[in-house]
Amino acid sequence: MKHLVVYAHPNPESLNHSILETAVHTLKKNGHEVVVRDLYALDFQPVLKPEDTAAMKAGNTPTDIKTEQEFITEADVITFIYPIWWTGLPAILKGYVDRVFAFGFAYSAGEEGVIKLLKGKKGFIINTHGTPNEVYDKVGMTAGLKVTSDIGIFDFTGIEPVEHLLFGSIGYLDEDAYKGMLKKVEDTINSYFS
Repeated sequence: MKHLVVYAHPNPESLNHSILETAVHTLKKNGHEVVVRDLYALDFQPVLKPEDTAAMKAGNTPTDIKTEQEFITEADVITFIYPIWWTGLPAILKGYVDRVFAFGFAYSAGEEGVIKLLKGKKGFIINTHGTPNEVYDKVGMTAGLKVTSDIGIFDFTGIEPVEHLLFGSIGYLDEDAYKGMLKKVEDTINSYFS
């Protein structure tokens, strides 16, 4: 299978980067083709501008958007790896979704309502956050994050969400806990994409 990994974390020493490395290594070990789009390394421009929208309506999708759309088109599985900041996506990833998952590419509209244009693809999300999981679970944030991304982004465009891992208490744990998280990433990938 062809996997597209969209990665959004500015620190190459972060746990997110270790998660990325683990995911890519495990997928490749299982014989999958993997493309990583590191949004910070690409210096991806996240702001959807009026000229972007006008160009797309005229059939002249800006080059940076078209490049990312081609990676999505070619992928069987799309994985997002990012930290939860202010209970949501980092701005660079939110902007990627705003610009790349565009009307006419990721979804359209018809008499029956929304037309999902990315059907046949699978989606996988891995998040980290500083708040303990129990706190997020109790206040409904875990469920909210899953609805926002799994349903609001992936399912809305026809991508089937297969799994969403959320790792909490980041920055407050010991080395064994972080190793356990990486093992969970590896095991999850093996269970869905062996």
